[in-house]
Amino acid sequence: MFLDLLLTPITAPISGIAWVGNKVLEQANAALDDKENLSKQLLSLQLAFDMGEVPEEEFEIQEEELLLAIQALEDEARAAEQELE
Repeated sequence: MFLDLLLTPITAPISGIAWVGNKVLEQANAALDDKENLSKQLLSLQLAFDMGEVPEEEFEIQEEELLLAIQALEDEARAAEQELE
């Protein structure tokens, strides 16, 4: 315990950097999961349309919403990459 107190000024910055790195990784994984889910929804919509379960007008509206959501996630990822550089 005493040794921990003595080493805290040295280990605290390292722990802080590791914590920030973990948070960035969590956000990246969440964004990837979101994109995968949107892609799966888009595929499901396409299959439903091909099988005649969804009318063309409804398909086009939902497809556009999903594509815009995917594009927004990709734009956010690019912006985050540029901020890190």
